[in-house]
Amino acid sequence: MTVDPGFPDKTTLLQAWDALRALGAPEQGGTRAGAHDIRALFEGDPGRASRYTAVLDDLVIDFSKTSLDDAALEVLHALSRAAGLSLFRDRLFAGDVVNVTEGRAAMHMALRDGPDAALSADVAGGHLGGDREDASALASAELGRMGEFVSGVHDGRIRGATGAVFTDVLNIGIGGSDLGPLMATEALTVAHGPRLRARFLSNVDGHGFAAAIRGLDPARTLVLVASKTFTTQETATNAAAARAWLSEALGEPAVADHFVALSTNLAAVASFGIRPDRVFGFRDWVGGRFSLWSPVGLSIALAAGFDAFQAMLAGAAAMDAHFRAAPFATNLPVLLALAGIWHVDVCQYRAQCVLAYDDRLRRFPAYLQQLEMESNGKSTGLDGRRVRQLTCPVVFGEPGTNAQHSFMQLIHQGTSVVPVDFILAATPDHDRPEAHRILAAHAFAQAEALLRGRGLAEVEAEMRAKGVSEASIAAVAPHRVFDGNRPSITILSGRLDAFALGRLIALYEHKVAVQGCIWGINSFDQWGVELGKALAAGLLPDLAPGAPEGDHDHSTNALIARFRALRGED
Repeated sequence: MTVDPGFPDKTTLLQAWDALRALGAPEQGGTRAGAHDIRALFEGDPGRASRYTAVLDDLVIDFSKTSLDDAALEVLHALSRAAGLSLFRDRLFAGDVVNVTEGRAAMHMALRDGPDAALSADVAGGHLGGDREDASALASAELGRMGEFVSGVHDGRIRGATGAVFTDVLNIGIGGSDLGPLMATEALTVAHGPRLRARFLSNVDGHGFAAAIRGLDPARTLVLVASKTFTTQETATNAAAARAWLSEALGEPAVADHFVALSTNLAAVASFGIRPDRVFGFRDWVGGRFSLWSPVGLSIALAAGFDAFQAMLAGAAAMDAHFRAAPFATNLPVLLALAGIWHVDVCQYRAQCVLAYDDRLRRFPAYLQQLEMESNGKSTGLDGRRVRQLTCPVVFGEPGTNAQHSFMQLIHQGTSVVPVDFILAATPDHDRPEAHRILAAHAFAQAEALLRGRGLAEVEAEMRAKGVSEASIAAVAPHRVFDGNRPSITILSGRLDAFALGRLIALYEHKVAVQGCIWGINSFDQWGVELGKALAAGLLPDLAPGAPEGDHDHSTNALIARFRALRGED
């Protein structure tokens, strides 16, 4: 392979990292006392809230409640220049090979930027003089096929084997073929209901399959099998179970009328019994966790409507245009990425919480877990050496206000500081305005409480005003103290419609890519997923009754023996 990953000058890059770390607190290897005192930044800068807010149309990102200041941003931007971020962005949109370990471009933007974007992708693994293909034209053509299919299902021209119209769609996939479509479908159908009712099956656990088909009428169920290679073990197992379920009810020939493949393995799809006109594909320059914009998002279009799916694509395209053109000083994905690098590498916060104060985004944290941790959960740099800096934090979250009654205790008073992204829409899609004001009050109050905290003197005064005895104050007051100075970012939009959802997802996609560039890692491969899958394939025969002991460590062999004994098979 002759890929040039565009390595920056190592000396300049190391100097930039050293300059950044020097801005940290002494106990974290830096030189600045009070480096993370957010309250002091507000006290010294009355205009901080407006100066540390970035806006794109109705999308507002307020990162003033972090310990970033002008000096920190200056050094962070210098680091981005030393890491070659501008060149990386150019190469990303040029369709050059940025996934250097697999020799692929990362051109998921072509799926949503329209045919006129004329985006192309390297398809020769980065070899000099290699071939390129018109990614925009290919994506547009497949999107057109998707639109025709969705229209046919919705108006009843495309029906099941018995002539019944489809009322339900079962999406079978895992990872990027499940998390993205599931998240977006829930977000876009909660308020107004689905065109088709959507179910999602990912876990190979048979209990998951039983739950997924419960109450479904096979004659009215369309099954989507989302697997680029059509060989993923979990998806293949669940697809075979769904095929048996449907065949038992309707007969073997019904498979052709009820199954759709979102795949590029035409031979395997044909062997399964799926017709060529029911196969929707995408290229290798579309990574799994970036694929909901592709035919993998067919379940979104079937459930929410093709217009909603197109609006989601348009929202993502708007963020693409902003990321591609905006100066880094006002570039929303870049600023969000730099704030994350500040928290991880300077403040050494090892977790990131995402709280969407919108029940429609209840699966958004799970989606981000894959997007961020599979992309940037790496310890090997593009140069093949172990990175010196910390990379991706642990990402977790729940919908607000639910989280306030679970793990927010740790975020407010725990020994580990966890930055929070608060996400909120100003206008809901329901007719309970007072409930939405209560929701917003909780979101803003949580962010304010993390910033302000509550000191011991304040707690004691409050308790005395309520007539609490001095003995009780001495015993209880220390437990009611909040340190404060805990960082958060608030992302606010006008409303959460399909356009806004697409824009939000693309915001985080580009944030991840920017961080990968600055950390010097490949955000587009996922080799860490492979070892466990390979070992599982080799271990499976050892679980059969009477199988000899396998070549495993003593603990694994003992667990296999106990598993078989508990099943009565040993």
